Amino acid sequence: MAGHSKFKNIMHRKGRADAVRSKLFSKLSREITVAAKAGLPDPNMNPRLRLAVANAKAESVPRDVIERAIKKSQMGDAADYTEIRYEGVAAGVGIIVEVLTDNKNRAAANVRTIFGKLGGNMGATGSVTFNFDRMGQIEYPAKAASEDAMMEAAIEAGAADVEADLGEDGSGHTVYTAFEDLNEVAQALEKQFGEASSTKIVWRPKSLVPVTGDQAGTVMKLLDALEDDDDVQNVYSNVDISDEDMAQLGG
Repeated sequence: MAGHSKFKNIMHRKGRADAVRSKLFSKLSREITVAAKAGLPDPNMNPRLRLAVANAKAESVPRDVIERAIKKSQMGDAADYTEIRYEGVAAGVGIIVEVLTDNKNRAAANVRTIFGKLGGNMGATGSVTFNFDRMGQIEYPAKAASEDAMMEAAIEAGAADVEADLGEDGSGHTVYTAFEDLNEVAQALEKQFGEASSTKIVWRPKSLVPVTGDQAGTVMKLLDALEDDDDVQNVYSNVDISDEDMAQLGG
């Protein structure tokens, strides 16, 4: 296991959520509705819904908004959302875009336009994902535990890897699990450290691609534009940008 990670940009900047909170609430609510519609509307009986609700709570989504999203799934006129994955490349960086939309044509056109306008190229399904692993990801704030305590608990629970970024501006503890082990590991850690700040399935890059200067700016503009699209739920990349370049970009 790796106790530290020198990379801070595996999943793209995390600090943008505050600037787009209403959009974030909308995306979290949409995931709750889809999860509830795909299974039972009870989080205790529906693992995907349980994760969606937990992540919404972690972002301070009000309880009434969560309950309304669940109820919406049971309405006869509830929109039918389709999950789509797009893949592309920009400056040698692999990008995965997960979409949840009620209009496939609109979503496809928007994602393609963003890639085209901002220096990227769309690829076929599988053209990028072979460079990533589909894994569970559990995040805890730095104050939840010491590095050694989290590492020991994660190993005992069956986690695959642990990263710690415990500085003042760090992301805290990030625990990775095999796709099928996420719920089991999350429950074990919750018993010891309380509720995680985030529990989700992610695309984790096997290796990162360093970009600098103008290329770094171009890639970040593309990632930002994709994240800002209403139909896009998640954006993953294997970009590696230095702290100096990130500071210049305002990240």
